[in-house]
Amino acid sequence: MDPAVVHPSNQQPTPFSKETTVSKNAELQNRKNAITPRGVGVMCDFYAERAENAELWDVEGRRFIDFAAGIAVCNTGHRHPKIVAAIKAQLDHFTHTAYQIVPYESYVSLAEKVAQRAPGSFAKKTAFFTTGAEAVENAVKIARAHTGRPGVIAFAGGFHGRTLMGMALTGKVAPYKLAFGPFPADVYHAPYPNSVHGISTADSLKHIEMLFKADIDPKRVAAIIFEPVQGEGGFYQAPADFVRGLRKICDTHGILLIADEVQTGFARTGKLFAMEHYDVAPDLMTIAKSLAGGMPLSGVVGRAEVMDAAAPGGLGGTYAGNPLAVASAHAVIEIIEEEKLCERATRLGDKLKAKLDAMKAEVPQIADVRGPGAMNAVEFCKPGTNEADADFTKRVQTAALNRGLLLLVCGVYSNVVRFLFPLTIQDNVFDEALAILEESLKEAVGVPA
Repeated sequence: MDPAVVHPSNQQPTPFSKETTVSKNAELQNRKNAITPRGVGVMCDFYAERAENAELWDVEGRRFIDFAAGIAVCNTGHRHPKIVAAIKAQLDHFTHTAYQIVPYESYVSLAEKVAQRAPGSFAKKTAFFTTGAEAVENAVKIARAHTGRPGVIAFAGGFHGRTLMGMALTGKVAPYKLAFGPFPADVYHAPYPNSVHGISTADSLKHIEMLFKADIDPKRVAAIIFEPVQGEGGFYQAPADFVRGLRKICDTHGILLIADEVQTGFARTGKLFAMEHYDVAPDLMTIAKSLAGGMPLSGVVGRAEVMDAAAPGGLGGTYAGNPLAVASAHAVIEIIEEEKLCERATRLGDKLKAKLDAMKAEVPQIADVRGPGAMNAVEFCKPGTNEADADFTKRVQTAALNRGLLLLVCGVYSNVVRFLFPLTIQDNVFDEALAILEESLKEAVGVPA
């Protein structure tokens, strides 16, 4: 790291205080509220000034430990020196040509690296875009072009973006779909397996077969899209028999299987891609978020013959495969492999889950602790029931924020805290965060409902 911006990793977070009155943060908050729409929801009312690895500082100098990582974007931490160097080096050459007008080698070599590492022992091709929603949109376009079919099946609790097709696929109404319809047709939803709430693999697969009886002929279905670990839906991991079941249904009916790895990819689950946890491969896979370590880049990788279905000009975008983001992505892949971040994700995730499991007696609201690698979550329910406790979840998040730890809430019932710390986090900072988490859970238990 640049010595000029390194900060002591053992510095205690400055407690978040609502007592701050006239301040830089308050001024910025007033300006934000006056000029930006309320539809862009913002969790924090303080403003970032700088960040290093798993720590960030606001404009008033207060330090926070970042267990959000830009919503799983900074698996390699904030401002990793290799990423900074790669972007600076690309700046000395060019910042934009539009790959579709004048291509460049770095795009091609990154496409090769992704295809080589993606699951599946078959020829693959890769295309790059800018956002996760774009990747999903293009995966659906490619599937429809290849099959000549319109239908797509997705799952309750799934999140696939805020575009019209992304919202249609997303299985959560509030806040993503409110007042935005109508949505594209020929999109259907099935329940996603969820042992906490009593939905089995058999239930989910049976529902898909029922869709074929009641709603759409399987010969009209282009693709089934799913998240190997649901993100916004609550960090539920797809059971192995469920994934095999989806693969069998797709093979039986000539349907393509799309794995949405926008949030699960790039070492988060203890594998480079979450689909490596299974013994079947998807036909198409969407990637984004940590692909470029903070730069906007996404992609679709899949079977070569499927990827070639779209006619020339049917795929792309002005900024798709931006050279600065591509340079950053090359560095990300190197960092993951050189620093063994897949193994580190598993080690840190196991430590976090052990801490939470050990607190179940003191915190009866803990209903489940789960997640592969470092894609972990704790679900809170009212003690002795499976009734979601969103109020308790919010208290935990607020107590942690007050102590300088950023946590994200997710789940259809907003009763899940998900943990997305950078995989490069220093051990002492990680331990500090776990201590804050323990204090926050105890405080939340002690607050009357």
